[in-house]
Amino acid sequence: MEPKEENRPRHIVAIDPDVDKSGVAFLHLPSRELHCEAKTFPELIDDLHAIKQATDALGEPLIVIVEAGWLNRSNWHVQAGDSRRKAAAIGRAAGRNHEVGRKIVEMARHMGLETVEQRPLQKCWRGPDGKITAAELAQFTGYTRRTSQDMRDAALLAWVHAGLPIRLGP
Repeated sequence: MEPKEENRPRHIVAIDPDVDKSGVAFLHLPSRELHCEAKTFPELIDDLHAIKQATDALGEPLIVIVEAGWLNRSNWHVQAGDSRRKAAAIGRAAGRNHEVGRKIVEMARHMGLETVEQRPLQKCWRGPDGKITAAELAQFTGYTRRTSQDMRDAALLAWVHAGLPIRLGP
């Protein structure tokens, strides 16, 4: 059942968690205006609090989408020739990122924000390891400012969650 128009979120905040700086995309649905940033955990929590206050004051629904790699059965990116030390470092880094994501979800829910834990999207793009490139993101969103991979992943998460079209040219 489709939510009623007045209950549909007008604002989507999508987050690709990272230990150092998470990619964050802010999408205003009526205008399709997209803004991407990289935020530390404390900056992100401050922003979520401010956005909640602003949207509550306007009476506009807001939803937070967090990429939840921990929902995948395994998320290892170890190559056949990697040493045990490198494999352990990759596992440790993935675990740290997952914990940051879980804490973001916990804090967002604590603030009373509607929060969705979203499995990582399929990697089917032209970038390294199937990641989305800046050019691909710009093609369907029109967003041309400089972005990190985490910011692009967050933008894609917001765009897909909103059900907006993804059209790539020839």
